[in-house]
Amino acid sequence: MSRILIIEDEKDMAAGLRDNLELEGHDVIIAEDGVNGLRLAIEKQPHLIILDIMLPGQSGFDVCKELRARDLDTPIIMLTARGEEIDKVLGLELGADDYVTKPFSLRELLARVKAVLRRYQSEEPAEKFRQFGTVFIDFERYIARDERGEIEMTHKEFELLKYFFAHKEQTVSRDDLITKVWGYDAYPTSRTVDNFILKLRKKIEPNPARPVHILTVHGIGYKFIP
Repeated sequence: MSRILIIEDEKDMAAGLRDNLELEGHDVIIAEDGVNGLRLAIEKQPHLIILDIMLPGQSGFDVCKELRARDLDTPIIMLTARGEEIDKVLGLELGADDYVTKPFSLRELLARVKAVLRRYQSEEPAEKFRQFGTVFIDFERYIARDERGEIEMTHKEFELLKYFFAHKEQTVSRDDLITKVWGYDAYPTSRTVDNFILKLRKKIEPNPARPVHILTVHGIGYKFIP
């Protein structure tokens, strides 16, 4: 049984989701605004958070950003009413794991919940500490350092590196990264993956213009060389 936190201000929707998730065997907590949602996420340590973007008090974006800033890697499914690409991209860049656009079918959301929980619960524990070049990574505390000091990295950038380490010296496609790192069916564009890689290179490569760790495999994807 998983503990799921729903942060949603539409009471009927929250109650409907709670009832159906409880029928699936989950323990469900509800928060009706961002402030209480953030507090419950920290106190209750749920296995999954279903997070609406438009919330009173504190937006879903703010809640997601604060959770990742506190190094809480609880998977997050964001709910957006507008379906605009910029909302989806921003949510994912802040560390969300998936998104569902309102109005959505209950069947779709339940399938997403199962997929995200299965992915996180089936992952083998990664090695806590990794090093390549002058970069040191602590995957447990989400800390990165080099000889200049701490490197500011997003949750998703850590997840990208974790996946790269698990597939070091192998060519991984953009579709692989979309499926395994972001873990949802339709990412807006593969170019956004390239933008993530570009930002990550600027943080970890000695010369981002001539990368030696994250190499481009033209027409396919990338290869990570520790």
